[in-house]
Amino acid sequence: MDAYRHRFLQLALDAEALRFGEFTLKSGRNSPYFFNAGRFDSGARLAALAACYADALEAAGIAGSIGDFDLLFGPAYKGIPLATALACEFARRGRDLPLAFDRKEAKDHGEGGRLIGAGLEGKRVLVVDDVITAGTAVREALGLIRAAGGLPAGIVIALDREERASDADPRSAARAVAEEQGIPVVAVARLTDLLAFAGESATLATERERLHAYRARHGAAD
Repeated sequence: MDAYRHRFLQLALDAEALRFGEFTLKSGRNSPYFFNAGRFDSGARLAALAACYADALEAAGIAGSIGDFDLLFGPAYKGIPLATALACEFARRGRDLPLAFDRKEAKDHGEGGRLIGAGLEGKRVLVVDDVITAGTAVREALGLIRAAGGLPAGIVIALDREERASDADPRSAARAVAEEQGIPVVAVARLTDLLAFAGESATLATERERLHAYRARHGAAD
């Protein structure tokens, strides 16, 4: 496993962003684990998380799975602090990227509109978010970007659960979005990495069997 993936999973576990037990997901599935990026709730945790995102993007760039981008976009709400932290991390590494995000509802006074931050027109935009579940939110964000004259260049997420988008679609939600939108989706870590991570940890060894069983029931064909 790549070092940044291992670092991310340990960080998520320490922050209790990654939890094990019995959880009912929005999809109605009963999952033995749950990921909540909202638990990265301090400057130090967000900075460490942003470094994992940046390392994943650099690795994807070297591998050729993601092209260049020149603006970061954070979909409301969790994508906003994630994109902001990533912009700060790239600046620390010597690359100062513009940043934009959206509101859930359009503002009818002041500057108006749904978009805040740098202009998107003519920019190659990287969407920064926590997960892709049904893909509804990220598709809406891509629509906003295109309507503002931006060109979606890719999506980066923290965790790819690698489970079927639906009973009718055997692809993962991340892959479905990537194929439909014609852009790459980069994940800092995947369920496959979580299984390997759990196998290396004595405290998580009991969770590994339940994770395997869940993947057997709901795992994506890809």
